[in-house]
Amino acid sequence: MFADTGWEPRAVYAHLDRLEREVLIPAGIPLYRVSVGNIRDDALNPAHRFASMPLFIKKQDGGDGMTRRQCTSEYKLKPIKRQVRQLLGYPHPIPVPRGLYAEQWIGISRDEFGRAKDSGINYLRSAFPLLDLQGGADGREGWTRDDCTRYLRANGWATTPKSACIGCPFHGNAQWRALREGNPEEWADAVDFDHAIRPGNARGNANGKPLLGEAYLHRSRKPLDQAPIDRVTAHEWGQQQTDVFGQIADVELEAGDPDGCSPWSCRSGQPVIGEEAA
Repeated sequence: MFADTGWEPRAVYAHLDRLEREVLIPAGIPLYRVSVGNIRDDALNPAHRFASMPLFIKKQDGGDGMTRRQCTSEYKLKPIKRQVRQLLGYPHPIPVPRGLYAEQWIGISRDEFGRAKDSGINYLRSAFPLLDLQGGADGREGWTRDDCTRYLRANGWATTPKSACIGCPFHGNAQWRALREGNPEEWADAVDFDHAIRPGNARGNANGKPLLGEAYLHRSRKPLDQAPIDRVTAHEWGQQQTDVFGQIADVELEAGDPDGCSPWSCRSGQPVIGEEAA
């Protein structure tokens, strides 16, 4: 099940098409592409309700802040819950009988164990199969992100992209640089959006609730095309270090790959729980 925010990189959509064509269809596994709209268009549409993105705010009094993160719940969890209810045969608002549930498999690796959270929804139970796999480079139970990367590359999926909105404010400098240098068109799209979102979401302004400050996509609170994305952070340097087991398993492993954005494990590090069982 793929929750489409409408603003994913083209590489993600191309990968999903290949995955469906080469793996899912031959295996008889259906792919459900679910969506509630285009997050980019909604943010700039004064007539559309907008679930806020975690934008970085420069307040009028000189202080800093962030807007609430509602996008994951609205654009990912909501359409997934709706589709699951349909598959179970109990679309909203029909109550799902107690004890009836779907088991969802989520790809949390061992080095992200702390992000393995339950859904908090009675009819959705989470399972994390990567945590139980054998054959990791260090011999321990469960696969790390590096183990997954090696497996994908060994099986012809080396270019597997991570799902995330083009203009997600949780991008780190490495991902902003990769976007700028690897896809100028999508970089320009993010820069244009960053400029357009400066006064906050259009619906709030249209309803007389303007943002008391300026909104930015980059944590420096500078325009994206002027932000210090060429500075390599200490976190990035840390990501480029690997243990001896990883070096033995794959001396050519590319490190520092930016995070993706999974519905129940947003890169913010904060658990995402649906607001209600519906």
